[in-house]
Amino acid sequence: MNPNHSYTGFFARRSFFSRASWCRLQAIAIAVLLVIPIGANSAHAVNGPTSGPSTAHVYLLRGVLNIFSLGLDDIAAKLRAQGVPVTVANFASWSSLADEAAAGYRSGKLKTIILVGHSSGATALPDMVAKLDEFGVPVKLAIGLDSVFRTSLNGRVGRYVNFYIANGAGTPVERTGRFQGTLENVNVQNVPGVGHMSIDKNQIMQQRVISEIDAVVFGRSVKKRQPAAAGLKHGASAAAARN
Repeated sequence: MNPNHSYTGFFARRSFFSRASWCRLQAIAIAVLLVIPIGANSAHAVNGPTSGPSTAHVYLLRGVLNIFSLGLDDIAAKLRAQGVPVTVANFASWSSLADEAAAGYRSGKLKTIILVGHSSGATALPDMVAKLDEFGVPVKLAIGLDSVFRTSLNGRVGRYVNFYIANGAGTPVERTGRFQGTLENVNVQNVPGVGHMSIDKNQIMQQRVISEIDAVVFGRSVKKRQPAAAGLKHGASAAAARN
């Protein structure tokens, strides 16, 4: 990953950072989260019960703190209601989660690994994909929600969908020569009520994320052009790219 673009989250402006800045951001997040009491919004991964055994697992990564990406908890609850195992954690846990997913895959307990991230959680997804690829573990689907840094992809992933707000913080994800898979950048700036701090909570976006996951886990078709989701734009003319 090559993060060099950031968004303040509170100020509508852009600034550029180096990889060192991204590493410092992770260190700060870890330090802050270590002193937060364990609770519903802690940095610790939250695993919920499912209706039965499944070989699929969805990892949802929150942003810098656990108070700005709570829409991921709603997505997790809806997935668990369908019997899909889910882990919700802060983005700073991406490396240990990759270790956990790799162990599950090697044991045969996991066959389908899906990643979802918001803000800094979306920025961490390419790193998690790359680490799992080093382990020889395939990622079936990865979904980013408005990364706060410009990112690039290495490794293998069946399908990577990057939802970004072109007139705000977001930018398309770039592929490198070492990336294998399908990359789709989708500009969602025209989705009603969408913004960097609300993209994970927006009902249209939540429905789209769950639809993408259901298509992988249950083989259901992805409903891309529902009337309510007319703001989801595809194709080069809408600043979305398929690679």
